[in-house]
Amino acid sequence: MDHSDNLKKGEKGAWISIITYLCLAIIKLIIAHEGNSDALRADGLNNTTDVIASVAVLIGLKISRKPPDEDHHYGHYRAETIASLFAAFVMMLVGVQVILETFKKMLLDEVSQPNMLTAWTALGAAIIMFLVYLYNVNLARKIQSSSLFAAAQDNRSDALVSIGAFIGITGSQFGLFWLDPLAGLLVGFIICKTAWEIFRDSTHTLTDGFDEKQIKQIKESVKRDPDVKEVVDVKGRIHGNQAFIDITILVDAALNVEQSHNISDRIEEYLYKKHNINHAQIHIEPYK
Repeated sequence: MDHSDNLKKGEKGAWISIITYLCLAIIKLIIAHEGNSDALRADGLNNTTDVIASVAVLIGLKISRKPPDEDHHYGHYRAETIASLFAAFVMMLVGVQVILETFKKMLLDEVSQPNMLTAWTALGAAIIMFLVYLYNVNLARKIQSSSLFAAAQDNRSDALVSIGAFIGITGSQFGLFWLDPLAGLLVGFIICKTAWEIFRDSTHTLTDGFDEKQIKQIKESVKRDPDVKEVVDVKGRIHGNQAFIDITILVDAALNVEQSHNISDRIEEYLYKKHNINHAQIHIEPYK
């Protein structure tokens, strides 16, 4: 299965997230308004940001499928990462808004007991989101999609957020009225934390950051080739979920062009089988 097919499968996961988030956001916001729950309202707003984030992931996956063209020689894979970055900004904005509004209510002592229906709504939503998380995380690992994996982590966070809202609302039924707005406040912080993690990973990728441990593993793999005298340098960068690796090796200076080319092909094939790397640029220099 090629990369385009993987991206197309990833779109299915994004659509499932969008439909689920949209339905849950509407239900939660309506019931939170009727049942007077700050925690469920914050949870509903959280799902609203998730709709936007999932749409961004979907658009990113669609753009990533476009083949290379005149001014995108390496393809459009980084559209995935840009989509994740956009989603992080939206999530942070809503998270800060939830925190400020909840603080305002707590300071003005506008706290009251929510309806128990809001608690059951939060618990039901948690179960649904955990099922969506399991589907998306398995799909993300199968097709190796960074943006879908980030979306899956967000699915899990949302399930935990809903459980927190359920606990807060339930606690308020026993006279602990402050638990409901406190749960709403925690939801706001969780939204901001998730946004920061997505932002951090996206900017690391866009600035050509690469896992040092993976670089060492690749270097050790190339060293095992019997014709490689020395591995001078290994560099890597990420385009969407595709690793682009540049390697400089030293070989016997007496080898001809065809023999050197065969070594390069052999290393490329090994890197694909061992590390699932589709794009490796092997630069060969004479060993002296």
